[in-house]
Formats: sequence, C-alpha cells, structure tokens
Amino acid sequence: MLAAIALAAPLAAKDSLGVFSGWAAFRDPAAARCYAIAKPEDSRNPRDQAPYATVATWPGKQIRNQLHFRPSRKLAKGARISLRIGPRSFELTGGGADAWATDAAMDAAVVAAMRSAERMTLRASDAKGRRFSDSYLLAGAATAIDAATLACARKRR
Repeated sequence: MLAAIALAAPLAAKDSLGVFSGWAAFRDPAAARCYAIAKPEDSRNPRDQAPYATVATWPGKQIRNQLHFRPSRKLAKGARISLRIGPRSFELTGGGADAWATDAAMDAAVVAAMRSAERMTLRASDAKGRRFSDSYLLAGAATAIDAATLACARKRR
C-alpha cells in the first residue's frame, strides 16, 4: 500500500511519516512542507491522470491544512467542482489538472468534515463535458493529517 501511495505523491517525498489505512503522511524537507495523501477508490472509468488528494502544511508560508486535489480527469474550463463529505457539500475552485478550497476557512471546514466522515467524493465535468467522480475513503485521514502537521511543527523548533 505504501508503494502505491508513494507513487501518487506529487513530488518525491524524502521522509515517510507512516501509512494510516488508505492515507500516508510525508515530510518533504526540500519544499519545506509536510502532507497527508491518498488515492481515490479504484474505478473502471477512464482516467486522464493519476488522481490523489492532499492536505499540506507549509510552515514557512504560514499555511496549515491546505487541501489539493488532482482529479482523475482534466477539468473543463469553468467546471463546477463539488466535494461531498458526509452531509456537507463544498464548492471548490480550480481548473485543468487541479482543484482546491477557495480559501483557508474552507480548508479548515473541509478538514473538520473529513475527521467525522467515512468517505468524500469529488464531482466535476471533464474537458470533454462528461461528468465524473472520484471517491476517497477517509479511514486514517485524520491521523495522517495530524502526523504531517506535527512533523512540520517539530521541524520549526
């Protein structure tokens, strides 16, 4: 499982902090960040790219728990990107190959929702106008996020 998650990492991670169910945590000293990362559940639908979700902390930029998605398909220009976590829905921003929360307050709300739900699903339209979704199991997400946050906090001391 660790190898599969590591392959999904946006950059080669230097320090593995652990694997927690379907989520892993890493410290990347070269980029001065720590992050939790997961791949979505398997799908038979076509994929344009290797999808993943991350929650990153960048101490030097004073950013904590920043959400980022690499959807399984390239996004349509101006696509509506929604994220469903339990009973809550969030409208994300992004385009092309990436999606994010609109601001730090949404990052915090999404991470809080992730802590108490079993699954989250990203839905959007791809560049060809087809609707698609990527679903993530959230078991281990809170622990991986906490491990990443703590690793970057320790490094600053």
